[in-house]
Parts: sequence; structure tokens; C-alpha cells
Amino acid sequence: MKIDLKFKYQDLIKYFKNETPFEPLVAIVLGSGLGGFAQSVKVLKSFSTFSLPGYPPSTIKGHEGKIHFAEYENKKLLLFQGRIHFYEGYKISECILPVFIANLLKCKYLLLTNAAGGINSNLAPGDLMINLSLNGINIKKEVAGLIGLSSVSGKNNFKNFPSAHFNKIIKLAANKEKIELKEGTYWFTKGPSYETPAEVRMIGNFWGDAVGMSTAHEAILGAYLGLETASISCITNYAAGITGQKLSHEEVTATAGLVEKKFEKLVKKTISLLD
Repeated sequence: MKIDLKFKYQDLIKYFKNETPFEPLVAIVLGSGLGGFAQSVKVLKSFSTFSLPGYPPSTIKGHEGKIHFAEYENKKLLLFQGRIHFYEGYKISECILPVFIANLLKCKYLLLTNAAGGINSNLAPGDLMINLSLNGINIKKEVAGLIGLSSVSGKNNFKNFPSAHFNKIIKLAANKEKIELKEGTYWFTKGPSYETPAEVRMIGNFWGDAVGMSTAHEAILGAYLGLETASISCITNYAAGITGQKLSHEEVTATAGLVEKKFEKLVKKTISLLD
């Protein structure tokens, strides 16, 4: 049965219709350790998600739980400083709230960012990877319940997934800033634990380049709704079993912090090139 998001979040919809200062051009979801980007642009209005009706609180370190209406080079931005994950115990109807809000506020572009474990030997901690494809096979059932019977327009929208136009802009931004931008496929897992070495080997055998616990369902819904959707992964660690080192969330956020300036330059240049 399809989830009626407009009914479920009717109070949240009313709240944003009354409180939204402008119509954003682009919505950006900031992944683990990447939330500092919000401090690098002009923030005009902020909301704590703890105060929003029906909005689930983020429980993970590195996810502040704030929504910012901001501006950079006269481009209007909607920033989600923190996201909602399955491994926190939330349902898909809650995990896709940033995308639902971005669509509600008529954003044209949706940029999803995340911290991911590198599987491909060409990836190392500190690399930035544009996702040319995403594998969300582990979440197909939940996405089907979210979308319901697919419409013709939704199917046609999904043909442009990820957005070729948006990806081209991101690559151009990387070239202009002389940032090495790797390319690959992001593989989604639900968590709550990191992947086992056996799972990592399987993902690699099926052409997964990096792995993480977010983004895929957000990207699928964003593209289905007609937003020009793209995603960038910050490779924060080698996936389990590749080096023998024990994984930790502290390592993820620490590495993301080290590439903060490179990430900031790439995203700012991308914003400046948006039409």
C-alpha cells in the first residue's frame, strides 16, 4: 500500500508554507562529517528539526539536525545539516523527508552527499567520488511502498537518473577547481552494523565501488519526482576486510573533516554554475 506522505506530514507542510523565506534553487543533504559546509555560506533562516512537527530527530554524531535557508553567489539554497537513517530505527517515510521537503518547496536540483567506505582499489580515504549509478537493490520493497503504482511521468523522470545535466555541472566544477573527482557506483546497505568482509567482497564482485547506509532511496525518490538529482561520496575509510583495520564512526567523521575544504570548493563551484 502506498504511503500518503501529504497526509502523514500535513502539519509539517503547513509549517513550511508559513515559514519558508524563499523558493530554493537547490537542496543539499550534507552527509556524515560534511555538515560544516553550512557555516561557509550565508544562512538567512534556520530551523532545528527537533522543533518541526512530525520531523524525527537525528541521533547520530556528525548530523546536527538543522535545516538552513541560505544563499551563495545569489543562488538560493536549502541545506539539510544531518539526515535520517534506517539504522536509527526509522521508516522509509521518515528517511526521505529531506527529499519530500525539497520537492514541496519546488527545488530544481537535489545534491546528495555522503560518507562511504571505499571498495574499489582506485579509491582511498579522502577521495571524492561522483556516483554515476547507485545500487539500491536492498531497498526496492520499501521504495515500492513509498511510490506505489508508478506513473508514466515518474517512469520518464527516472530515465534521467542520475541527472546527466547535473553530473556534467559537477564534473565541470571539479575541473575548474582542479579537484580530482573519481567516478563509481555507490552500493546501499541498511545497517545497522558496518558490512562484513564477506559482504564487501560480494559488493566488489558485483561492481560496487563504495558502500554506505544512505542516499539510494533519497536519490530514487528525488529522480522519480522530477528533481535533477546527483550525489557525491566522500570516501572516508577502506571498507571492512580490505586493510584489516577495525572500522569506527569516529574515523568516518575525522576523514570527512580533513577533506572539508576540498568538498566546500567543489560544492560552491557547482552552485555557482547552476542555471
